[in-house]
Amino acid sequence: MSEFRLTQISDTHLGRRFPGLIANFHRVSEHIDANRPDLVINTGDVSFDGPTSRDDMEFAKGLHSALPVDCRYIPGNHDIGDNPTAIGPAPKPPVEEVHRRQFCDIIGEDHWSFEAAGWRFIGLNTLVMNSALAFEAEQFDWLASEVARVNGKPVALFLHKPLFLNLPDDPELHGTSIRYVPQPARARLIEMFVHVDLRLIASGHVHQRRDFTFRHTRHIWAPSAGFRINDQRQDRIAIKETGLVEYRFQADSFEVRHLRAAGQIDVDIEELFAQMGGEH
Repeated sequence: MSEFRLTQISDTHLGRRFPGLIANFHRVSEHIDANRPDLVINTGDVSFDGPTSRDDMEFAKGLHSALPVDCRYIPGNHDIGDNPTAIGPAPKPPVEEVHRRQFCDIIGEDHWSFEAAGWRFIGLNTLVMNSALAFEAEQFDWLASEVARVNGKPVALFLHKPLFLNLPDDPELHGTSIRYVPQPARARLIEMFVHVDLRLIASGHVHQRRDFTFRHTRHIWAPSAGFRINDQRQDRIAIKETGLVEYRFQADSFEVRHLRAAGQIDVDIEELFAQMGGEH
């Protein structure tokens, strides 16, 4: 395969009770159907509330299964719970093994690796990092073995949470689990890729579209496919809009295209809270 076409969607937050999010997913599905990439990757928060609603997860999986191309997934905090945090109140719900297993049973593998077009693609479950769950150590061991057999190929890494805001050693204010891969797991993860040609880190979670390069690695934050978070509820770092990201990988290069599907709208988080009866 000389070229590998990949579409990244993220933060779909699917549940039967949210027609706006379902409509946006259908617009994304139509775009994917028209363009037929080789693979779709959902970088997490596939469901609206997996830990408390198995139905959300089953509903989300059903919609993804109807896509005309293969999909891979990594879990978000709305799918399996969140990392412990060193600063501020602990996020709710905390990540639990039972919810991770539910994700794997219904949605699919929560970490994976494959090769295409001369690249190594790796997806990681970042929500278990710093959790002390047994799977945290298992995944790091698995990653070490995967990195050891990259054999000089460029690497594309897919995560739910961005690795950091601007710098690997951002102040601890930005090192908590809430928005970025938490310390000290972040430092360990970075160290594992020191001798690897890590060209791309693609993530979601923040609901803001961002594209920047640090040293030799390009960092892509995919926006939510479902909704935007207004400035009153979340500080603005980059572009707040719904959308998706398309990639074309060739043997020693890749291209990125930022776009919105035709008909995709910027559902505001307040609309979702209203549908939940104001409980949030």
